[in-house]
Amino acid sequence: MCGICGFVSKRSITAQQLKLMNDTMYHRGPNDSGEEIFDSVGGYSVGLAQRRLSILDLSSLGHQPMHSVNERLIITYNGEIYNFLELREELKDYPFKSHCDTEVILAAYLKWGISCIDRLQGMFAIALFDRETNELYLVRDRIGKKPLYYWMDGENLVFASELKPIMAHPRFPKEIRKEVIKRYMYQQCVNEPDSIFEDVYKVEPGQIVRFMIQPSGSKVDKWKYWDIAEVYRRKKAEPVGNYEDAKEELKDILRDAVKKRMIADVPLGTFLSGGYDSSLVTALAQEVSSEPIKTYSIGFHDKKHNEAEYAKEVAKHLGTQHTEMYIDEKMMFQMVESIPKYYDEPFADSSQIPSMLVAELAAKDVTVVLSGDGGDEFFCGYNVYDYVAQAQKLDKLGALTYGVCQLPPFRQMSVFDRLPFKVRVIAENRNPATKTQIGGTPFIRVIDKMVLTDGIPYKFQIEEKYKEKSWQARRMLLDEETYLPGDIMCKVDRASMKCSIESRCPILDVNVMEYSYRLPHSYKYANGVKKRILKDIAYDYIPKELLERPKVGFSVPLDQWLRGPLKEQLMDMCNMDYLKKQGIFAAAYVNQFLEEYLKTGDKGSGTGSNYSRMMWAFFTFQQWYQTYME
Repeated sequence: MCGICGFVSKRSITAQQLKLMNDTMYHRGPNDSGEEIFDSVGGYSVGLAQRRLSILDLSSLGHQPMHSVNERLIITYNGEIYNFLELREELKDYPFKSHCDTEVILAAYLKWGISCIDRLQGMFAIALFDRETNELYLVRDRIGKKPLYYWMDGENLVFASELKPIMAHPRFPKEIRKEVIKRYMYQQCVNEPDSIFEDVYKVEPGQIVRFMIQPSGSKVDKWKYWDIAEVYRRKKAEPVGNYEDAKEELKDILRDAVKKRMIADVPLGTFLSGGYDSSLVTALAQEVSSEPIKTYSIGFHDKKHNEAEYAKEVAKHLGTQHTEMYIDEKMMFQMVESIPKYYDEPFADSSQIPSMLVAELAAKDVTVVLSGDGGDEFFCGYNVYDYVAQAQKLDKLGALTYGVCQLPPFRQMSVFDRLPFKVRVIAENRNPATKTQIGGTPFIRVIDKMVLTDGIPYKFQIEEKYKEKSWQARRMLLDEETYLPGDIMCKVDRASMKCSIESRCPILDVNVMEYSYRLPHSYKYANGVKKRILKDIAYDYIPKELLERPKVGFSVPLDQWLRGPLKEQLMDMCNMDYLKKQGIFAAAYVNQFLEEYLKTGDKGSGTGSNYSRMMWAFFTFQQWYQTYME
């Protein structure tokens, strides 16, 4: 696990400047660093750098940038290849110098070319330069566990694991791409391939970007080597027939995924929330371990949001070495100031705060942790999947209601606006490209008035490409492609890297993901039971009574914070003169809306008036802006 950065440029960039860029990511790799610059054709120079968090082969032989034995290839790489030992067996002819997975990537490229990526199982962001062809490849893992940004400046390219190294580049203009702000306010993050800056993009999950240096200039192309819609269609055509057989086969695949992720030359543990996913991952880890696994959880003094007591019982049942820490509002509140430092792009999923706290707890003992991320998206775990199923049943009635309300006499009387909120949500859901992204109109109306610049669509208008009739299945695919990499993976990466620890996700193993596509949907959701097959596997290890309860998740009291201890800071961010100078938000409307929000706060579920998440997105944007733009 590391941070990487580098460039391909006709402009002179010194070794010291590259080092300054690299060192902005010290937290990602405190154990070692390396920078190299070398000449290429056409007046170009190439720079590669890495900050290293040592996990495998702790010796200096794992140092990066790493060269192939014939000096043709140079790589800087962030991540873990979990099947590197098997690949190493296939590559016996290569004269390995180290025992790390980085060198396996070099050997694999020399034998199979860039198609070697199809053979890699793991999480990775790779920058590989081929001196023979004068090509730089930027590659990101299939589901986007590891981040990778790149800035295109004419015929020059700069890349990095985070935005900080790019911002530290001596010529970077730091121009905000205002077209993404409205979607950010709505979605709580800036999704791939966009970034907050002009001409800066994220390498998409499962994508390869190739920068070709030619004597006459440069050329860029990109393609997907693993595409969710395509893989889903292909795997769905190979369904698993018998439920019990599927359960046992999935258990074996999960066990193998956990076992491979336990290979490390440093201490290892698991995050244990007490929910199904983290409990199952922990149970499998304990099954294959010869000693008690270290487990970590945080608790809340508010019993409505506390799962620590359940995590403790699960740990006791499994026989793990358990550590828990109860956090209060003050501890969470102290984390607020650190958000822009480690999330160097606007990011408003407030569960980032408890995520950073549990990472801090684990970092006292271990360098690698296993997590249960991915279970909800691939096995139908979120509550929204219940709502989506209900909405599909009511869709025809909603279409009829909408059509009637658009007739001239009813439109003149504004009948639609007087319908109950939940009826309007179903009735207005008419766009076939966004069918499963129901609701949100009240927030969109407010954001439209708050943000001055029009932008990209609020919702992801891509659902039709999945060619899936079930709205539930379609929404799961959408979440896997957007919410999972843009929000969840970003949150986990930054929270763990803040503390210089590596988070590994067995459920996001490529074999698990692809097998999930072969399962009939009823194996995941049946009679209102979400994550059916994962739950049944978990019950083989843990009593049902320890696991069966409503989903809680990490909760932050945003409404109380924004109307309490953060009120003065929020009001300063809304200063009329400041907003006018900033030129992003409509100053008068923002202040009008803020005044109303501070008076009333959130009005309850199902009202369309729960604006704390949106105000938190505004707050974290302004916090980011003050940190990096001023």
